[in-house]
Amino acid sequence: MSFHEVRFPASLSFGALGGPERRTEIVTLANGFEERNTPWAHSRRRYDAGLGLRSLDDVALLVAFFEARQGQLFGFRWKDWGDFKSCAPCDKPGAQDQLLGIGDGETDRFQLIKDYASGDQCYGRVISKPVIGTVRVAIGGDEVADSIDYTVDPVTGIVHFTSPPGEGAEVRAGFEFDVPVRFDSDRIHTAVSSFQAGEAPSVPVIEVRV
Repeated sequence: MSFHEVRFPASLSFGALGGPERRTEIVTLANGFEERNTPWAHSRRRYDAGLGLRSLDDVALLVAFFEARQGQLFGFRWKDWGDFKSCAPCDKPGAQDQLLGIGDGETDRFQLIKDYASGDQCYGRVISKPVIGTVRVAIGGDEVADSIDYTVDPVTGIVHFTSPPGEGAEVRAGFEFDVPVRFDSDRIHTAVSSFQAGEAPSVPVIEVRV
């Protein structure tokens, strides 16, 4: 897949509108009951970067980034200011934040995951674009050392341990992460008058599977 490991300017994504979407197929039966199903195992996020533009300098920065990605051709990283940590938004990521799995003495690779729980239900989101330098990992309750006990692939979000975690040991991690996205249009419309009138251009961005 065509993807550039570069982040959309965080100063422009701050203030952007967006979030997750699902696709649900609903069939209403003759008796009024519904049957609901979904072809998607995972949600997909959409954003509008236009709301983060505040000046003509911002527009110039956006256009440069758009041209370098060749419109929709190349994906890139996006910081979702409302959801970019393994912990609560106002907390600092810790090594105990998320359960990645249970060691079996043989498996030495674990995927970064963020769980979203409500009541008895929980959704596990695969994190493929962690931010370098923010990942902290613990095995069996003890934090282990980056580059010594494990390494993290920033392109896939896979944690590779030097030695497989022991059988029954919880493998946990905390981290910051980006969302893999692309522009959802091959055109950007901007105008000086838009800012004078208090209007923001629409710059749609959509999550991609990696």
